Amino acid sequence: MKPVTDASRRFGSVIGACLLSLSIGAAAQEYPAREIRAISPVAAGSGGDILVRYYSDKLSRLSGKPVIVDNRGGAQGVVGTEIAARAKPDGYTLLFTPASSMLAAQPHFFKKLSFDPFKDFASVAPLAWLPFGIAVEAKSPIKTAGDLVEHLKKKTGDGFYGAGNNSGIGTAELFKEMAGLKTLQVPYKTAAQGLAALLDGQIDFLVWDATFMSGHVRAGRIRLVAVTSTKRSSSLPDVPTMIESGFPGFEISSWWGLVVPAGTPKPIVDRLAAWMHEIAAMDETRAFLAKVATDVMDGTPEQMAVMLKQEYDRWGRIVRLAKIEPQ
Repeated sequence: MKPVTDASRRFGSVIGACLLSLSIGAAAQEYPAREIRAISPVAAGSGGDILVRYYSDKLSRLSGKPVIVDNRGGAQGVVGTEIAARAKPDGYTLLFTPASSMLAAQPHFFKKLSFDPFKDFASVAPLAWLPFGIAVEAKSPIKTAGDLVEHLKKKTGDGFYGAGNNSGIGTAELFKEMAGLKTLQVPYKTAAQGLAALLDGQIDFLVWDATFMSGHVRAGRIRLVAVTSTKRSSSLPDVPTMIESGFPGFEISSWWGLVVPAGTPKPIVDRLAAWMHEIAAMDETRAFLAKVATDVMDGTPEQMAVMLKQEYDRWGRIVRLAKIEPQ
């Protein structure tokens, strides 16, 4: 038997690397060869789920394969996110996620998570951004954020607010901190529950994403006193920002993005990113997103990765300013 030399070991390693590269390249060339699972970490029928289903439908048309939406809501999105993090990194499991709140914000709200937002995922593309809205019942005399502050300060304990996820809670707590309020939070699992409580007078204001809020504003059920982004929403142009309402530096927006399990081959990531770019460029996409108080975002995997890091740092500042204790 001939001894195994260092040269033969190196030759074997090179051959192995070449075969692996060829295998990955072949898989990427035929991708997708079967149906794709798109995990939605929110409840079916919610505002965010509408976005997931729109992009999944368009991706199915571009890729030529079915894209099956798999709703895995629970624990403020942690359940679905964990499932995606543990999935095989082959491009057949995607996570459409409120990346700014789920991947960037959640680490600041939880002492321990079952996934690492940076190590367990690879960024593909940002998709859409939307502000949060601060809402009161439509028949209320409250017209502005300033009116809301005055109303709350007249109530014992400064009243109550409703929210359903950590981004909404962070928004409300920052508002409280800047306005000098002690308003208590009432948690709701769904936006519909929060809306019902607001209309029934159980809470004084509701904080939720504008995608959910916009339809109820048009239906005359609620009034938005402000949105939380730095600029007004294109579909809610009459609603001022919190900055315009006298809260300098108040900026909280939610943006959705597409990620895949870490280790997914780069050619597949790039192919998915190219399809997302095509979807973003469609006039139909802009029209659809405008109807749900959302605006198009577009970018490369590298740009989204930078955005996530910036968002992570920003949420750290917000949590500290609002004096929120991790759970």
